Amino acid sequence: MEQTETLNDNEKCACCVDRCGKLDIFDWLKGLPSTDYCSDFVEVQFKNTRKNYYKNSNNVRLSKGDVVAVEASPGHDIGIVTLTGNLVPLQMKKNNIDISSFEFKRIYRKVKPADVEKWNEARALERQTMLESRQIAMNLGLDMKIGDVEYQGDLTKAIFYYIADDRVDFRELIKILADRFKVRIEMRQIGARQEAGRIGGIGPCGRDLCCASFISSFVSVTTNAARYQEISLNLQKLAGQCGKLKCCLNYELDAYVDAQKDFPNTAIPLETAEGYYYHFKTDVFKRLMWYSQNKEEGTGLVMLTVDKVKEIIELNRSGNKSMNLKDENIQTQETPEIDYRNAVGQESISRFDKKSSRKRRTRPNKRIEKND
Repeated sequence: MEQTETLNDNEKCACCVDRCGKLDIFDWLKGLPSTDYCSDFVEVQFKNTRKNYYKNSNNVRLSKGDVVAVEASPGHDIGIVTLTGNLVPLQMKKNNIDISSFEFKRIYRKVKPADVEKWNEARALERQTMLESRQIAMNLGLDMKIGDVEYQGDLTKAIFYYIADDRVDFRELIKILADRFKVRIEMRQIGARQEAGRIGGIGPCGRDLCCASFISSFVSVTTNAARYQEISLNLQKLAGQCGKLKCCLNYELDAYVDAQKDFPNTAIPLETAEGYYYHFKTDVFKRLMWYSQNKEEGTGLVMLTVDKVKEIIELNRSGNKSMNLKDENIQTQETPEIDYRNAVGQESISRFDKKSSRKRRTRPNKRIEKND
């Protein structure tokens, strides 16, 4: 009977991924009858949110959180099982992996004490290897930054993650690294967003960076996302800690695009008897648009509804000029003050700020009469 090594949650979290829970998937089929162990495919996760799918050809009884030895090229690697059962084929379909044509590697076994010992030895070398490789790349004059190093579980291969703006010729670097560390070298380029997600931090919203907490696949973000949402094109405010445009610009973009489907073209000026009016700003969800006669400054703004703007544009196309646009200006209504009542019955924190209406009583001066 094989002797396996059991790790606690803290050891698994420390030795497998640096962003615990970032790629976790909720197994909503767990516990249902006839759903366990009905799929031969298993999802295994490694360091730096590296994840892959393997075939359990040896029919090893696995569950989420098990540490396993898997087939690698060359040798074997150590990872943690993150998903089993019927959800694995669905995840592969989501990631565009064709089961019929994809070459799956195998799961060998659950880890043994000797595997864990060698794995810990490999992880202990990663930081020192990263620092030395940075110095070697600097001596070679390469315009690149090595952000992290990941050793394979059997110490036969090392993955060097690097960032570079331009194409880098690192053939000489690979020769020096292979001769220095006596392992097979693989260089893997990552983007600025992946690097920020690996390091982590706090965003201007006060929460953890999205790339470090839950984003696993990065989509391109353009300034058009800010234009659709009527956000000022200040690149210093639109850029995140990675120096790229913030990923959160895409979160509400679809809602803004759908809301503006019937909006008129803002580049078309409104022709009136007074002259031309140019678009200044838009409130998308209130369906209001502001126009001004001054193309450079927003002075004398006139607020119109979207339907009214479309009506005026149709009049201009037919050769007619609109009447005084200021007569069509919508007067904004002031929002009434809301009376926030104390429904809980708690005392107000400003109760001591009120001046007391009671007058302070003064004692009358007593006259002491001396008897002659």
